[in-house]
Amino acid sequence: MQNGTLYLIPVPLAEEAAHKTFTPYLVDTINQIDTYIVENSKTARRFLKEAGLQTPQKDLIVHDYGKHNRNDLGQFFNELKAGKDVGLMSEAGCPGIADPGADIVAEAHKRGIKVVPLVGPSSILLALMASGFNGQSFAFWGYLPIDKEQRAKRIKDLDLSASRYKQTQIFIETPFRNNQLFEEVLKSCKPNTQICVACNLTAEDEFIKTQSVYNWRKEEIDLHKKPTIFLMY
Repeated sequence: MQNGTLYLIPVPLAEEAAHKTFTPYLVDTINQIDTYIVENSKTARRFLKEAGLQTPQKDLIVHDYGKHNRNDLGQFFNELKAGKDVGLMSEAGCPGIADPGADIVAEAHKRGIKVVPLVGPSSILLALMASGFNGQSFAFWGYLPIDKEQRAKRIKDLDLSASRYKQTQIFIETPFRNNQLFEEVLKSCKPNTQICVACNLTAEDEFIKTQSVYNWRKEEIDLHKKPTIFLMY
């Protein structure tokens, strides 16, 4: 029997942003699928409804791959091995990008299952696009160390790499620690280093601004609990 296809289905980055996210092809695809692997079943079902799902919710098979259900990835592949197409959804943005869904995708390749990524928003790429920084050479570092001393050292290393290799450095933080991280960036980087702050992307209060560390030091912004991408160049 031929395997099914694993479709990687992007979801909105912010509330009230569905119209910026769902393409006609995505809507057609979700209406041909009744099985999903998701990070959070409640939000996934809401996103599917917003996208125009016509299949009754009660008829869906929804597998939860939340952090307590990732020990046995084989449990998520029964339908795919039986020839059914399945959709993979993360909490926000593109599955597999700074997202545990990458493990599902890797397992699919190991099992010979076709993987099809659908077009949708990635906060990392949107931020890079809007920063004005080098899009030919860039590195995404995810979360920086929590330890203050280690974090300061990592920021200085990134600052050095940005200037030495002309490479854009991209990183994030848990939203409730954004302000502390940004303070450390402004403290540790050279005054002429360029920093872009991309906050609440695609939301109504989206904020994107690029300027030097010197100029950022003269400004006050509050990033507390706001999903933010930091870029350095």
